[in-house]
Amino acid sequence: MDKMKNLFTTGEAAEICNISQQTIIRCFDSGKLDGFRIPGSRFRRIPRENLIKFMKENGIPMDNLDMKAVGRIKILIVDDDEEIVELMVDVLTRDGRFEIRTASSGYDAGLLTQQFMPDVMILDYMLPDVNGNIVCQTIKRNPEFENIKIIIVSGVVNQEEIQNLLDSGATEFIRKPFNISELVEKILLTVESEQMQS
Repeated sequence: MDKMKNLFTTGEAAEICNISQQTIIRCFDSGKLDGFRIPGSRFRRIPRENLIKFMKENGIPMDNLDMKAVGRIKILIVDDDEEIVELMVDVLTRDGRFEIRTASSGYDAGLLTQQFMPDVMILDYMLPDVNGNIVCQTIKRNPEFENIKIIIVSGVVNQEEIQNLLDSGATEFIRKPFNISELVEKILLTVESEQMQS
């Protein structure tokens, strides 16, 4: 998992350079930052060496680049069950491969998704203010969040609902109560399959 990341989204490049995503997009579109668009889409990708060149030309410190390269997987846990959240945070933090944030409502999840740009969201199906379908659809409708993988956890879902969730954009489904090591495995598989494709 610790292999260096060689391709960045505009969001990741903005985070590494510590400037706004709009600035990165402007530099990309004006040719100051070289990259390419994914054929048939609006998505921009910036190869690592181009980002380094851009950072050197603009006197941007390289500190964040290596942090990102070490590649701790960013996870946003969205669940209103404090005990489950505590357990997940405890296990995932001890594992050392993950950087964690938590939210207990769909509203908080929306804000944190913008700020934190997680690689994986672990989403409880029944949140106090909204159900998992809505969160999945909202995230998948936003091109900035195209790479976020969503793992749904729930105790009260029938097969049809599971299918609806997967159709709405969820990557995986885990039934509660679940084995925490199964969850870690699912997270790693989800992220690795994304890296194979990218």
